[in-house]
Amino acid sequence: MATAGRGGSTFLLLGGSGSGKTLLVKRLQKLSSRDGAKDLGEPPPTLPTVGTNLTDLQIGKKITVRELGGCMGPIWSSYYSDCCCVLYMIDAAKPTQISSSCVQLLSLLSAEELTSVPVLIIFNKIDLPCYMSLVEMKSLFRIQDLVSCAKQPITIVETSAHDGTGLPKVMQWLRSVLHDFR
Repeated sequence: MATAGRGGSTFLLLGGSGSGKTLLVKRLQKLSSRDGAKDLGEPPPTLPTVGTNLTDLQIGKKITVRELGGCMGPIWSSYYSDCCCVLYMIDAAKPTQISSSCVQLLSLLSAEELTSVPVLIIFNKIDLPCYMSLVEMKSLFRIQDLVSCAKQPITIVETSAHDGTGLPKVMQWLRSVLHDFR
């Protein structure tokens, strides 16, 4: 399993409530089990994650994705020491959550345990007509400043877990992280 040289082996998936984390993991699981099949079919039903969900993905090797519910934000940091990367999901169609998402992102980027852990920022729900563009999101989050000041490598991707847009880029990032830690 992938490690970051400090015993961590979990891919941590974080984000606000309703950002689409559960659907993302289910879609990635389907993609990984079908060797990258393009037809994802209809989105499966999901329920809000109140605690934590563990999902195994087969990406060359078996990896475990630990999804933490958005309501667990105050205790996310207790899971940092056992992770080798962080996927941080933001609902690009919910402007009312931007400020809280930004605060949570800044908090995790400044966490001592995560200074050498790669971070994938996922702007999700780009299939909805009310989503904010990547340019708008980058401006609101001051992504350029975040990337230049952060100690960890940061990658940004736009997705729709609903229709599958951008999911191959997420899979590619997961593979590259796995490769880097062999």
